[in-house]
Amino acid sequence: MNQTLKMTPDAALQHVPRQYGAVCWRMHRKKVEVLLITSRDTGRWVIPKGWPMDNRSPAQAARQEAWEEAGVRGEIAETAIGGFNYVKLLSPTRSCECAVEVFALRVSELLDKFPERKERRRKWFTAEKAARKVNEPQLRQVLLALNDQFAAGLLAPAPEQALALA
Repeated sequence: MNQTLKMTPDAALQHVPRQYGAVCWRMHRKKVEVLLITSRDTGRWVIPKGWPMDNRSPAQAARQEAWEEAGVRGEIAETAIGGFNYVKLLSPTRSCECAVEVFALRVSELLDKFPERKERRRKWFTAEKAARKVNEPQLRQVLLALNDQFAAGLLAPAPEQALALA
Protein backbone atom coordinates (compact mmCIF):
# COMPACT_ATOMS: atom_id res chain seq x y z
CA MET A 1 0.00 0.00 0.00
CA ASN A 2 1.36 3.43 -0.93
CA GLN A 3 1.39 6.03 1.79
CA THR A 4 1.32 9.75 1.05
CA LEU A 5 2.20 11.88 4.04
CA LYS A 6 -0.73 14.25 4.63
CA MET A 7 -0.94 17.26 6.90
CA THR A 8 -3.76 19.41 8.15
CA PRO A 9 -4.28 22.53 5.97
CA ASP A 10 -2.76 24.92 8.53
CA ALA A 11 0.25 22.70 9.12
CA ALA A 12 0.68 22.13 5.39
CA LEU A 13 1.19 25.84 4.76
CA GLN A 14 4.05 25.94 7.23
CA HIS A 15 5.62 22.51 6.81
CA VAL A 16 5.33 21.41 3.19
CA PRO A 17 8.88 20.65 2.07
CA ARG A 18 10.06 23.35 -0.35
CA GLN A 19 12.14 22.81 -3.46
CA TYR A 20 13.50 25.15 -6.12
CA GLY A 21 13.21 24.53 -9.84
CA ALA A 22 14.35 26.07 -13.10
CA VAL A 23 12.37 26.54 -16.29
CA CYS A 24 15.26 26.39 -18.75
CA TRP A 25 14.29 28.39 -21.83
CA ARG A 26 15.57 29.82 -25.12
CA MET A 27 14.18 31.61 -28.14
CA HIS A 28 14.13 29.45 -31.27
CA ARG A 29 12.53 30.61 -34.53
CA LYS A 30 10.80 33.44 -32.64
CA LYS A 31 9.18 31.04 -30.15
CA VAL A 32 9.93 30.34 -26.52
CA GLU A 33 11.22 26.79 -26.09
CA VAL A 34 11.60 24.93 -22.81
CA LEU A 35 14.07 22.17 -21.99
CA LEU A 36 12.38 19.30 -20.16
CA ILE A 37 14.16 16.36 -18.59
CA THR A 38 12.93 12.95 -17.55
CA SER A 39 12.58 12.04 -13.89
CA ARG A 40 14.88 9.28 -12.69
CA ASP A 41 12.14 7.17 -11.13
CA THR A 42 9.22 7.21 -13.59
CA GLY A 43 10.59 8.79 -16.77
CA ARG A 44 7.97 11.58 -16.68
CA TRP A 45 8.83 14.93 -18.26
CA VAL A 46 9.78 17.43 -15.53
CA ILE A 47 11.89 20.54 -14.93
CA PRO A 48 15.16 20.43 -12.96
CA LYS A 49 14.41 20.93 -9.26
CA GLY A 50 15.84 20.11 -5.87
CA TRP A 51 16.19 20.92 -2.22
CA PRO A 52 17.47 24.19 -0.68
CA MET A 53 21.26 24.46 -0.49
CA ASP A 54 23.37 26.03 2.23
CA ASN A 55 24.85 29.41 1.26
CA ARG A 56 22.77 29.63 -1.95
CA SER A 57 19.71 31.70 -2.69
CA PRO A 58 16.63 29.85 -3.99
CA ALA A 59 17.50 31.00 -7.55
CA GLN A 60 21.11 29.84 -7.19
CA ALA A 61 19.91 26.43 -5.92
CA ALA A 62 17.61 26.16 -8.97
CA ARG A 63 20.52 27.06 -11.28
CA GLN A 64 22.70 24.38 -9.65
CA GLU A 65 19.95 21.77 -10.14
CA ALA A 66 19.66 22.78 -13.81
CA TRP A 67 23.38 22.12 -14.21
CA GLU A 68 23.38 18.78 -12.36
CA GLU A 69 20.19 17.38 -13.93
CA ALA A 70 20.22 18.91 -17.44
CA GLY A 71 23.74 20.18 -18.18
CA VAL A 72 22.48 23.74 -18.53
CA ARG A 73 24.41 26.96 -17.98
CA GLY A 74 22.83 30.37 -18.22
CA GLU A 75 21.40 33.42 -16.52
CA ILE A 76 18.73 32.84 -13.88
CA ALA A 77 16.22 35.42 -12.69
CA GLU A 78 16.33 36.09 -8.94
CA THR A 79 12.54 36.49 -8.79
CA ALA A 80 10.33 33.42 -9.06
CA ILE A 81 7.94 33.21 -12.02
CA GLY A 82 5.55 30.82 -10.28
CA GLY A 83 5.27 27.60 -8.39
CA PHE A 84 3.62 24.22 -8.24
CA ASN A 85 3.02 21.31 -5.91
CA TYR A 86 3.79 17.69 -6.71
CA VAL A 87 4.03 14.36 -4.95
CA LYS A 88 7.63 13.19 -4.48
CA LEU A 89 8.27 9.47 -4.19
CA LEU A 90 10.48 8.79 -1.18
CA SER A 91 10.42 5.02 -1.56
CA PRO A 92 8.21 2.51 -3.37
CA THR A 93 5.63 2.82 -0.58
CA ARG A 94 6.09 6.39 0.71
CA SER A 95 5.68 9.84 -0.77
CA CYS A 96 5.18 13.43 0.35
CA GLU A 97 3.80 16.58 -1.21
CA CYS A 98 6.40 19.23 -2.06
CA ALA A 99 6.03 22.87 -3.05
CA VAL A 100 8.37 24.04 -5.85
CA GLU A 101 9.28 27.69 -6.39
CA VAL A 102 10.15 28.15 -10.09
CA PHE A 103 12.76 30.48 -11.59
CA ALA A 104 13.34 31.26 -15.28
CA LEU A 105 16.81 30.34 -16.54
CA ARG A 106 17.83 31.69 -19.96
CA VAL A 107 20.04 28.97 -21.46
CA SER A 108 23.37 30.07 -22.91
CA GLU A 109 25.13 26.66 -22.91
CA LEU A 110 23.91 23.09 -23.12
CA LEU A 111 26.75 20.75 -22.22
CA ASP A 112 27.08 17.05 -23.03
CA LYS A 113 28.95 16.17 -19.83
CA PHE A 114 27.02 16.84 -16.61
CA PRO A 115 26.51 14.88 -13.38
CA GLU A 116 23.19 13.13 -14.18
CA ARG A 117 23.66 12.62 -17.94
CA LYS A 118 23.38 8.83 -17.67
CA GLU A 119 20.18 9.00 -15.59
CA ARG A 120 17.99 11.36 -17.64
CA ARG A 121 16.93 12.37 -21.12
CA ARG A 122 16.42 15.99 -22.14
CA LYS A 123 14.49 17.55 -25.00
CA TRP A 124 13.44 21.00 -26.22
CA PHE A 125 9.71 21.70 -26.62
CA THR A 126 7.72 24.81 -27.44
CA ALA A 127 6.28 26.22 -24.22
CA GLU A 128 2.81 25.02 -25.26
CA LYS A 129 3.96 21.46 -25.99
CA ALA A 130 6.03 21.37 -22.79
CA ALA A 131 2.88 22.30 -20.87
CA ARG A 132 1.10 19.31 -22.42
CA LYS A 133 3.99 16.97 -21.52
CA VAL A 134 4.14 17.68 -17.76
CA ASN A 135 1.71 16.10 -15.28
CA GLU A 136 1.36 18.93 -12.76
CA PRO A 137 -1.47 21.37 -13.60
CA GLN A 138 0.21 24.31 -11.81
CA LEU A 139 3.46 23.72 -13.72
CA ARG A 140 1.43 23.66 -16.95
CA GLN A 141 0.17 27.15 -16.12
CA VAL A 142 3.72 28.41 -15.45
CA LEU A 143 4.86 27.07 -18.84
CA LEU A 144 1.84 28.45 -20.70
CA ALA A 145 2.53 31.90 -19.25
CA LEU A 146 6.10 32.04 -20.64
CA ASN A 147 5.11 33.53 -24.00
CA ASP A 148 3.09 36.27 -22.28
CA GLN A 149 5.97 37.01 -19.91
CA PHE A 150 8.37 37.26 -22.84
CA ALA A 151 5.98 39.56 -24.74
CA ALA A 152 5.63 41.76 -21.65
CA GLY A 153 9.43 42.06 -21.35
CA LEU A 154 9.58 40.06 -18.11
CA LEU A 155 11.98 37.54 -19.70
CA ALA A 156 15.10 38.98 -21.30
CA PRO A 157 15.72 38.16 -24.98
CA ALA A 158 17.93 35.16 -25.56
CA PRO A 159 21.52 35.86 -26.56
CA GLU A 160 22.44 35.10 -30.18
CA GLN A 161 24.50 32.05 -29.21
CA ALA A 162 21.46 30.45 -27.57
CA LEU A 163 19.65 30.40 -30.92
CA ALA A 164 21.99 27.70 -32.15
CA LEU A 165 21.68 25.41 -29.12
CA ALA A 166 20.77 21.88 -30.17
